[in-house]
Formats: sequence, C-alpha cells, structure tokens
Amino acid sequence: MPPKRHLTARRVRLGAELRKLREATGMKAREAASLLGADSVQISQIESGVAGVSAERVRRLAAHYACVDEALVEALAAMATDRTRGWWEEYRGVLPPVFLDVAELEYHATFLREVVITHVPGLLQTADYARAVYSYMVPGLPESELQPRVEHRMRRRAVIEGDNPTPYETIIHELALRIRVSDRGVARAQLRQILEKIEHGHATVRVIPTDQDGFAGAGASMMCTGGLVPQLDTGLRDAPTGTAFIDAEPQLKRLRTLFHKVEKASLDPMASRDFIHQLSKEL
Repeated sequence: MPPKRHLTARRVRLGAELRKLREATGMKAREAASLLGADSVQISQIESGVAGVSAERVRRLAAHYACVDEALVEALAAMATDRTRGWWEEYRGVLPPVFLDVAELEYHATFLREVVITHVPGLLQTADYARAVYSYMVPGLPESELQPRVEHRMRRRAVIEGDNPTPYETIIHELALRIRVSDRGVARAQLRQILEKIEHGHATVRVIPTDQDGFAGAGASMMCTGGLVPQLDTGLRDAPTGTAFIDAEPQLKRLRTLFHKVEKASLDPMASRDFIHQLSKEL
C-alpha cells in the first residue's frame, strides 16, 4: 500500500504492534520483507506507520511471527482496514495533530478511564469552562485559534453522549471542582453539567476530597482507553513536550495499578454525586 499522507497515532500504534511481534521472534526486517516479496524499506515504513498495510498482510506477517493470539491478530487486521474519516478530520491543518489523535483514540475506545487533579475532565467541560482554560494556558491566543479548540472539545463529548456511548469513568480531585478558571457563574454551570452527565448515565464520577487520607497522587492525571483486546489499550499522560501516548505493557500495567490506587482514595459514585451537589449549593 502507498505511504500515508497523514501520520496518525493510530497508524503508528499498528506499526509498533507489528514491530513488537517481529522482534519477539528475533527476525530482522529484511527477513520479514522477503516473506512478503517486499524489501526492508517497506517493512520499516509499515512499522513506523508511514505506509499502510492490508489485513491479508497483517495475517501473513502474524503467521510468520508465530503469533497464535487470534483475537490480537484480528484486532490488528481491523485497525489496518479501518477507513474512518471522523469529524476530527475537519480540524486537520487547523489544530495541532494531537487534538485529532486524541479524538480518534476516544472514538475507537471500548472504555475510557480518567483521573484529573487540577481541571474538570475535558469530556465534561462546558464551552465557557474550556474557553477559560485555553485562554489561560495560551495567553493572547487569537479567536481564530481559540474557537476551534473549544468547538473540538465540545464535539469530543459525542463518545459518551451518542446512541452507543462509550463507558466512561472519571476520578476528579476536589481541587479541580473548586478552582474557578473563570467566574462564579461559569463554576456553577460547570458543576451542574457534571451532575447532569451523572444523572443521564453519561459518566461514572468519583471525587477525591481534599481531606482524604492516603492520597499522594498529585501527579496522577491520566487517561486509559480500551482497545479491541487488552494488548491494544492505550494510556495518555501529559509530558513536557505535550501529550504522551503509552502502549508499552509495563507502563500500561503501571497506569492500571495507579488508577485502582486512586480509585480506593475516592468516594463512591453516589457519595461523589452528593459531594458535587453540596459544592454547587455553596457557590
């Protein structure tokens, strides 16, 4: 297949998984290429996500790599044949590529789990809240760039609000609920929206109170997204250079463990709903 014009995180992940399978056998790229009647450059392009690969070739490579996990192979084949051009493509060239990668990742996810410490989760934000956050993070951002960011964030909510919503769990620290990124009115509307999402079953929300013992996870903000099989789960964390996509199994295992540790420090969903309701009354 010809090289892809746009290098996306999803295509990079497919190539990375094929590389993992090859390296697990100790096979060199040129050896894998010879099995397909190709050359090592083509294998390199496939494994880097630069070039596409057919489902048939995915299955052939997996067979040569002695991969007997049929569920994983079929999941990779499905990734190879996916031609979805989602709403996020409207923002290509308008917003940084990571915005599109996150939206695409959420669209394909089988579940979403998130921990946030200082801000309300993006999937639960109101437009006014999102605007205040973006305006503060990038001072002087012109309206021509600010508005698409806000619109993009609002449209991401479709994954938890649509006809076939993705299961979404989030753990929010009390600080994120109390910090006023704008004014009292925006803060009150934001809490009301979270309560509405809970009421309509769009989100399972847990709160970590500031007086909770045993919580030392100030840097625990993260998202875990489910793949078609557990090996294709993906983690997201903020890094100095931007959002980092995590797919290495040891790091994914660490994120899963961290999520459960944070969950133990949080209130249950019903108590969390009551907690948020009380905060809204205080405003």
